[in-house]
Amino acid sequence: MTVRVEGRTVLTTVREFRLLEYLATHRGRVFTRDQLLDAVWKETAFVTPRSVDVYVRRLREKIESDPRHPRYLKTLRGIGYRLESAK
Repeated sequence: MTVRVEGRTVLTTVREFRLLEYLATHRGRVFTRDQLLDAVWKETAFVTPRSVDVYVRRLREKIESDPRHPRYLKTLRGIGYRLESAK
C-alpha cells in the first residue's frame, strides 16, 4: 500500500494504511485506542490497545517530517488520536 506525502510516495503495511485511511475519513475526530481497535483490527482475534500506539508511531515515522513533533497525527494525552488537516 502506498500514500503520497508532500510529493513523495511512502510505502505502508496494510494495517498502517487502514489506520491512516480510517483517521483520514474521520479527520479532526478524536478516537480512543479501543475505538480504533474496533474499526481497524476488527477481524483480528488477539491484539492489545497498545498495538495502536505502535502503529501510530510507525505511521508518524513515515508521514511526518518530524515524528517527535507531529503535524498531522496528533495524540490527545489520556484520550486518543486524531488526524488533523494540513495547515
